[in-house]
Formats: sequence, C-alpha cells, structure tokens
Amino acid sequence: MSETTAIDVLFEPDVAMLQHAQAANARLLRAFPKGYALDAAHQPHISCLQRYVKTDKLEDVFAGVSKVLMAERPATWKLTAFKYYYIPWEGLGLAGIVIRPTSDLLAYQQKLIDAVAPFTVPSGTAAAYFTTPENPEIVEPLIEYVAGFVPNQTGKNFSPHVTIGLAPEDYLKGMLAQPFDDFEFSPAAVSVYQLGNYGVAAKKLKGWTLDD
Repeated sequence: MSETTAIDVLFEPDVAMLQHAQAANARLLRAFPKGYALDAAHQPHISCLQRYVKTDKLEDVFAGVSKVLMAERPATWKLTAFKYYYIPWEGLGLAGIVIRPTSDLLAYQQKLIDAVAPFTVPSGTAAAYFTTPENPEIVEPLIEYVAGFVPNQTGKNFSPHVTIGLAPEDYLKGMLAQPFDDFEFSPAAVSVYQLGNYGVAAKKLKGWTLDD
C-alpha cells in the first residue's frame, strides 16, 4: 500500500441528478463506445475536495469529515444544474454537468479543507490512485490537478459538477451548443473515495447517509 492516498470527499446526488447523468452518459457512449459507463467503478458524484493524504491517517480524515457533517445539513440544500462542460484531452473531452455554487456549498468546502489539512501532503504519484490490472495507468494531468485542487478548484474557483463520461471533442462542442434545461437536485450522501484514472470515484473508503 502506498504511503499516500489520493482522495475525493464528495456528494452522491439524489435520483434527479442520477437520472440526468445516466441519460447523458448513455448519449456519450453512443457517440464514443470506447468511453466508460457510469457504474460501480465510475459513480456519479460532486467532488467537494480532492487531496493527497497520508494513508495511515485515513481514519483521522474520516473523523474530520464526520465532524463537519455534524454541523451541516446538506440534504436540505437545493442545488441547480445549469449547463454541460468538458475538459479537452488529446482530441477527446471529459464532460460533465455543471452546478451553480451556493454560499452553503462554499462554506462546507472550506470546512472540509480545514478538517483534512493536518493529514495532507503536497503531492503524490500514480501509486496513490486506485488502479486495476486492466487499467493500470493514471494520466499525468490528473496527478497535477489533485496536487493543485486547493486553491485552483476551491473558493471563488470552485466549479461543482458531475462528470458524465468521455467523447470526441467535436461531438461535445455540438452538445454544448444545444439548450440545457436547468434542474434542481439535492445531495443524498457524503463519501470519501480513492480516486482512479480520469479522476473517477473508483474505490469507496467511507460513507455517510444524509438526513433532512
């Protein structure tokens, strides 16, 4: 086991978001069958914090997240999805559904950063990620992305989203040009996952069901 683990503290969304994400993923797979399906190894989620942490301090990380959840009520939040986006990568795009940040979401993220900070390390290697014999690689941009998640993807830079899959960039450009019908959803659970390739939530390490 690596001394460092790449983690994602995330929300698992309710049925409203799950249905939209699954439908969008099916659409991408029709356009690009070599992409990936949303399944047990690719769970739809909203990343709130990605960090490299000391593997032997994971229980402390879980305790810190649990303490934050005792002071917050995310299940009562109404979040709004309002557009698609994608990150280009070698002619392909990693696509997602973008969510409007709220003051509650930003405050929650900062509390997570503070709770996990004592157990973080500045960077990691591919060994910090969950891999399988069939998919042993971790793309280099992901390693750098997680190292810079704080501050590059937090606070005023936070763009919450649900990743929905891979497709050719030309296809995604057309998809983004089409109207997007806004919809509301709520967080249903909080989990800590070990990250896999492309930043997917690959291995569940800890979870909490949310109550209203």
